[in-house]
Amino acid sequence: MGPWPCGRVAPVALVALVALVSVVAAGQSALQRRVVQDLLENFHGRGHVRALHREREVEGALEREDPSGTYVQLRLTLVQTTCSKKTPRRHNCHPLEHRRKPTCLACYKFDGSDVPKVLDKYHNCGPSHHLAAKEIRQRDEAECRAVEAAGKAPDGLYLPGMFAFSKGLPT
Repeated sequence: MGPWPCGRVAPVALVALVALVSVVAAGQSALQRRVVQDLLENFHGRGHVRALHREREVEGALEREDPSGTYVQLRLTLVQTTCSKKTPRRHNCHPLEHRRKPTCLACYKFDGSDVPKVLDKYHNCGPSHHLAAKEIRQRDEAECRAVEAAGKAPDGLYLPGMFAFSKGLPT
């Protein structure tokens, strides 16, 4: 038996994972944290998802501002925990390292107001080997381009409610 008793290896790994998640969350902007929370809520809302998942790591984060608002794109990996998604107390949930680790792509466009509203969004979560498929990558890229274009003035396209006209009263 080595210098580390078997009972101490798991808590050390857990502390390292919690530290990693804390560092990841600390480096995120408020909009990026909002995207992660919304993505997790959507993921747990699926009928086939039974276990609670947590953010494991952010593999890529992009945040761009333009006159129409702020575009946020995140690719993150989730990790399954020991808790059911219906567990009321979620702070005692430990990650299961050898279980599902879905990879999610999230693209969100927020307006430029003080309390940013979502103009458009797209997310796709699945096993990482499925995300490598060329067709899915192309669809994801097209969907994210459409989300990024949300709120920009369209060329020659008039949508209902874009303009308001009023009839003047006779003088």
